[in-house]
Amino acid sequence: MDGKELAARIRADVARQVAAFGRPIGLATVLVGDDPASDVYIRLKHKATLEVGIEARDLRLPATASEQELLALVAELNADDAVDGILVQLPLPDRIDENHVINAIDPLKDVDGIHPVNAGLLVAGTTGHVPGTPLGVLALLDEYDVELPGAHAVVIGRSDIVGKPAALLLLHRHATVTVCHSRTRDLASETSRADVLVAAVGVPGIVQPGMVKEGAAVIDVGITRTDTGLVGDVAPEVAESAGFLTPVPGGVGPMTIAMLLTSTIRAARYREGELAHPSA
Repeated sequence: MDGKELAARIRADVARQVAAFGRPIGLATVLVGDDPASDVYIRLKHKATLEVGIEARDLRLPATASEQELLALVAELNADDAVDGILVQLPLPDRIDENHVINAIDPLKDVDGIHPVNAGLLVAGTTGHVPGTPLGVLALLDEYDVELPGAHAVVIGRSDIVGKPAALLLLHRHATVTVCHSRTRDLASETSRADVLVAAVGVPGIVQPGMVKEGAAVIDVGITRTDTGLVGDVAPEVAESAGFLTPVPGGVGPMTIAMLLTSTIRAARYREGELAHPSA
């Protein structure tokens, strides 16, 4: 599954929509501290944002910033008419309560789809904003015509931003979904029955060839930097038996950023009343 090629097409479509929009569209990202991985993610997001014509604000707070300072910045961005989307890069320093910050973001501007309002709408099946990575997973499955109704889908991982929303999106598409995690007693027995397997735990090679059903569609969300380079949750040898497999890098990563851009223009349409947010 070529995530780079599909993401490029999505970005080109977003650029056309941005050019035709009646006003500038703005995305603000907030990074607290100087975590190297988070800095890389922010720079990649900004590069893609500017390339499609969306105005990008790269806002940085020092690692010593207080929760009150961060909440004040979020409040300013909520009130700023030039900002359509807000993304606070996670994780935050331990002393800052992530839930307090997430809850403070305007749900219409929550392009990460992590505010409780948007998360609740996803549970109900009337989606507002949805996290970019799960959206990218679904877009890849659709691009390659993977049949989801009635399929047995297994998601490894239960994070709020990938595992849980991916499972819900698959469930809403009429798949039979199993969610596995660190307490799953026999992971191989679960994954070997999957028609669709989504691995999203960040454990290199946790999925081995003998754990995958012949012809299954395998989406590798995990990415870990090692001495030999970037590796995923799925062993490369799985490609010999899988029907589809996303590469690492070049699979889900580009799709995550592309879907963030689609969420940003969607946020602008919510704010202009062109689309009705389900919470309204």
